[in-house]
Amino acid sequence: MSRLLVAALWLLHFLPLSVLAACGNALGSAFFVLARRRRHIVLVNLRLCFPELDDEQRRQLANAHFRVLGRSVLERSLLLWCHPERLSRLIRVEGEERMRTLLAAGRPVLMLTPHFVGLDAGGAGIAMRFDSASIYAEQSNPVFDRLLLRGRRRFGDQLLLSRDESVRASIRAMKAGRPLYYLPDMDFGPKDSIFVPFFGVLAATVPGLSRLARLAGAAVVPCVTRILPGGEGYAVTVGEPWQDFPTDDVEADTRRMNAWIEAAVRTMPEQYYWVHRRFKTRPTGEPRPY
Repeated sequence: MSRLLVAALWLLHFLPLSVLAACGNALGSAFFVLARRRRHIVLVNLRLCFPELDDEQRRQLANAHFRVLGRSVLERSLLLWCHPERLSRLIRVEGEERMRTLLAAGRPVLMLTPHFVGLDAGGAGIAMRFDSASIYAEQSNPVFDRLLLRGRRRFGDQLLLSRDESVRASIRAMKAGRPLYYLPDMDFGPKDSIFVPFFGVLAATVPGLSRLARLAGAAVVPCVTRILPGGEGYAVTVGEPWQDFPTDDVEADTRRMNAWIEAAVRTMPEQYYWVHRRFKTRPTGEPRPY
């Protein structure tokens, strides 16, 4: 079954992006109806983060999220097999000169990359332009694990770090001139996490951005990927390096990170990864929302 799914995905990469996007939207609409558990998680997240919306508005936003999520699933075929020349036209990176300036000056670069559904396309766009590093989680299915590893290694000299590897490996990579594509905004449980607000709700958050930036002497550069309508492709925006970061206050730094991510999410709320149980870890005595 796994090999049949891979074969079907391979065939999809030949389609024009506008057609692939329409198929992805349809798949996402089906997910919205059929994936009851994931739909419940998305609606709980939206209720917690957007209390100003009514139930119907949140349901419409959830449906829009599943549609763009369906696109991200099918358009992964492009990241795995599309010719680099075509892919470079589809993934536009704005602001890459900011990273080149930092790297030319010998400054380690830590890319703050929130969990928008287009982040894999953003990672491919960065990998096509820089020998970078990122953290890879091993997949339980060996067929998909080999496939995803192949896709992540297609461009340039990419360093994939296991979640189990030490912080030192990430620091060495940045100090060697590899920008680290870093995704710190998921709930990884209580270990090594602190509670800071996200959309006004306390969220267990790993304060790794502050600690890695301090240990590596790295500049924090925000990176956001937007999936564009139809066949327009992807826009990856590399922002200005953060000033006065990190500070001596890890909690304040992590609050700043979550506040920045929240502001970014509000610009395209349907594209944030709402199917993740962002608030599953609760402070002592608080009920679990899911």
